[in-house]
Amino acid sequence: MNSDKKILNIIDLYIIRKILTTFFIAIMLISFIIIIIDLSFKLDDYIDHHAPVKAIVFNYYLNTIPHYFDLYGYLFFFISVVFVTSNLTAKSETVAILCGGISFGRFLRPFIISSVFIGLLSLIISNFLIPHVNISLYEFDQKYYRNKYVNSFVDIHIQSTDSTQVYVHHFDNKTNTGFLFTKETFANNRIKEKVYADIINYDTAKREWIMTNYSVRHINGKNENLTFGISSKIDINGLEPNDFNKILKADQLNFNQLNRAIDRERMKGSSAVRDLLIIKYQRLLTPIAYIILTLIGVSLSCKKTRGGTGLNIAAGIALAFSLILLMKIFNVFATNGSLPPFLAPLIPLLIFTFTAIYLTKIAPK
Repeated sequence: MNSDKKILNIIDLYIIRKILTTFFIAIMLISFIIIIIDLSFKLDDYIDHHAPVKAIVFNYYLNTIPHYFDLYGYLFFFISVVFVTSNLTAKSETVAILCGGISFGRFLRPFIISSVFIGLLSLIISNFLIPHVNISLYEFDQKYYRNKYVNSFVDIHIQSTDSTQVYVHHFDNKTNTGFLFTKETFANNRIKEKVYADIINYDTAKREWIMTNYSVRHINGKNENLTFGISSKIDINGLEPNDFNKILKADQLNFNQLNRAIDRERMKGSSAVRDLLIIKYQRLLTPIAYIILTLIGVSLSCKKTRGGTGLNIAAGIALAFSLILLMKIFNVFATNGSLPPFLAPLIPLLIFTFTAIYLTKIAPK
């Protein structure tokens, strides 16, 4: 009975160690296999672009490992839980533990601790690490694999604040230069200032915009004041070159940057707000799947079956893929339909939560 009250005992630490070891070995193996396959497809391009071996290894392939953790983490953690529980059951250790006075809820504790740890790790990786490494991956791809992205959009309108609108006819992302620039400032539904410039260029060293061949028109009721100039700094309310690219790379934004991007796009009245919200809630809520799948995995695997471990693992893979499929389906509903972005990841998780509760209740005690 005393062991039931302890936070962690020898059995708990044994189970946690087995789950985490199995999980991380599985993730590293699948990462290694995918890297080898990817390298075999891209090797000729790397040779043609004279990509250094150091850049290939450290700037690219090491940075892809967090992606594989994010993509396959649910599946392989679930398989790890099923594998460890099935082994305990096959050796009758599960029966011995439960018959020794340990409740099923207490038996679940090391599994829950492991899932919470991996879930928190997933939360940090998806919200902070992956956006950071994506910048290096994108730069490597542009330099050694793909042609550089060129902005081909024209007539770009941005509402930078509630009272300010910015326009460029065309923006060159290679030189961070906008052509035929206009900035309009409003007050009380009336235009107060209008700035024209042939060219606007972003100085990356000073982090400021410079306009060339400009005119500024100040309007105060019936009075107007017009000034001209060759070159001058201009404040465009914190806009950066990427804001003119129209292609918002959400996968390169960490949690704080993503929130700021949502605010900016909402201010512009952009349709990208919905997509960004879906990404935000996905990153925040989907790590909960580790806990849900753990409850399902343990409940399915703590009972001996004629098929043994293989049957449990097969059932586990089917359930994990079902959850992933449901998440994809509801993402489509949220992206193309009227489903609120918050519900896209939440509904599949709720469905599987009820499944987990049911399986936990009928599991052998």
